[in-house]
Amino acid sequence: QVQLVESGGGLVQPGGSLRLSCAGFGSRISGNPIDWYRTAPGKEREWVAQITSDGYLSYADSMKGRSTISRDNAKNTVYLQMNSLKLEDTAVYYCNFAIRPGPWGQGTQVTVSS
Repeated sequence: QVQLVESGGGLVQPGGSLRLSCAGFGSRISGNPIDWYRTAPGKEREWVAQITSDGYLSYADSMKGRSTISRDNAKNTVYLQMNSLKLEDTAVYYCNFAIRPGPWGQGTQVTVSS
């Protein structure tokens, strides 16, 4: 069974950048659309971005112009590059399959603070 594992989070100052990774283990994920989500403190999980198997990209309005989702099929990994980070971007970030999502992983914590 394929497992997605998030990494790359950390503490960053406002205006900073981070690149999150979503690595697939157990099977190839290149043929699957992948979503990024986030859960901010006290809020429900919200969708952030998606990349399809043929490279079509879509973003939540809150992330447009500040983030780029990409995939490296050779590394079986999907990335989320986030720039110009804001305090309100603080959240745990998760990735999952867009079609038939699996169990949620542990996510990766992004904290934007001065």
